[in-house]
Amino acid sequence: MTVAASGADLGYATWLPFLDALGRGNDFVLIAGTFPVSPLGIISLPGKPILSAADIVGKKILAQGPNERTAIDATLSLNNLPKQWEMVPAGFSPEPLLAKAGDGYTAFGTNQAVSLERMGMVRGKDFHFASFDSMGYRFYSSLLFTSRAYLTAERPTVMKFLRAVTRGWIDNEKDPTIAAKLCVDRYGADLGLDLKQQTRQNELQLAMTKNPSKPDQPLLVLDRDAITGPMAEAAKASGRPALDVDKFVDFALMEEVHASLKK
Repeated sequence: MTVAASGADLGYATWLPFLDALGRGNDFVLIAGTFPVSPLGIISLPGKPILSAADIVGKKILAQGPNERTAIDATLSLNNLPKQWEMVPAGFSPEPLLAKAGDGYTAFGTNQAVSLERMGMVRGKDFHFASFDSMGYRFYSSLLFTSRAYLTAERPTVMKFLRAVTRGWIDNEKDPTIAAKLCVDRYGADLGLDLKQQTRQNELQLAMTKNPSKPDQPLLVLDRDAITGPMAEAAKASGRPALDVDKFVDFALMEEVHASLKK
């Protein structure tokens, strides 16, 4: 990982791969969580709809890599189902699913599903999207972490970064069109992004920044109950060791950030 190699001071991770990095001896600390509800799931077509964990068994799933494989295996384990499915390597476009190269396609409900909508397909009719969250695998997406050494040495700097990120998300809630325009016209100008798609994606993901169990919880705050509850259950079901969250989660940082924003 880039952070482990000191190529970056902070990074974004997903839950189980992050735990695996800890298991390899990395002294990382979680400091914030962008999406309490992950947008990752499976898109399928009406002929062979995948709407529940049980529907995954025996299917060919187009998937991008190890993170997606881990998510599927964890979902099956949490539902006490056999890990019987075939992974078909795929990229980040849903065309192989439309060509029926697989029964399902791992994707974000805020990204590839929107691309299908932009093609004129109707969600729930022409295609289905089932999030892993809806299938029982609940986890934060885009977890922000750093090394313990960097956090210890540069805590004020980390605080400033988190303040800036938090203010950005607060402003984004007020008008999601602004960030979309910045991505299309400035920061991602050479990526061929579509403004309508980016705006729709941003609107959809705003709901995922809210903790459904604690709707008043401030943005980016890590929820101890979520980590020690469903996320710990996912870790256990996938064969990972028991967790002592206070050893690798700093719950105080984001609380300090929000307290400073109120001044």
